[in-house]
Amino acid sequence: MKTVLCYGDSLTWGYDAGSLSRHAYEDRWPSALEAALGPGVRVIPEGLNGRTTAYDDHLADADRNGARLLPTLLATHAPIDLVIILLGTNDMKPFICGSALGAKQGMERLAGIVRGIVYPLDMPPPLVLLVAPPPICETDDVEFTEMFAGSIPESQKLAPFYAALADQVGCGFFDAGTVAKTTPLDGIHLDAANTRAVGEALAPVVRVMLEL
Repeated sequence: MKTVLCYGDSLTWGYDAGSLSRHAYEDRWPSALEAALGPGVRVIPEGLNGRTTAYDDHLADADRNGARLLPTLLATHAPIDLVIILLGTNDMKPFICGSALGAKQGMERLAGIVRGIVYPLDMPPPLVLLVAPPPICETDDVEFTEMFAGSIPESQKLAPFYAALADQVGCGFFDAGTVAKTTPLDGIHLDAANTRAVGEALAPVVRVMLEL
C-alpha cells in the first residue's frame, strides 16, 4: 500500500464558492485522485482554508503558516511515499506576501522540510510533487477583488516559477491551470468539475512517480 499526503489550502479542502460550503467528499481533488489510482494507494487530504506556503496570517483564527504545521503532519502520517503540495494562492494576498517569487521561495522551504525532518523509526523521506494552482481570474465579488488586489498577473507566474524550482531541487511538477480554471464567483476557488479534474489529471503523474 502506497501513501500520498495532499497538502494544500481551500482548493484541497474543497471550498465551494457557489454554496459557500464544502464540495461533496467525492468531488474534492484528493478523493478523485484516490479513485483514479485504485485500491493500492491511500490518499490523505490535508487542506486548510487560507493556508500559505510559509507566511503568517495574523487575521486568521488558526495557524495558516504551512511551513510551521508541515513537520507535525509529516510525522503524524508517516510512512509517506509522496507529498503533493498545492499552495500559493493565499500568498498572493498583498498583506500576506503578494509575490509569486515569495510563493516560490515558500514552496522551496516546504520541499526542504519534507526532505529534511527526522522521520519516526528512521523512515525515508517521501518524494515531493509541486503543483501550481490555477491562476486567479476576474470576479465581481468586491471583497475578494480587494483581498487579492493586483494578484492576477502575479498568480500567472506561479506555474513557471514552480516548474523551475522543481527542476532545481529535483521534485515532480504539475500545472493545475492546464486542466482547471478558477470560478468567476470569487476569482480563486474551483467548482466541483474543476476540482475533480485536478485529481484525475494528477493520477498519471503520481503513477509514474510511485512506479505503479
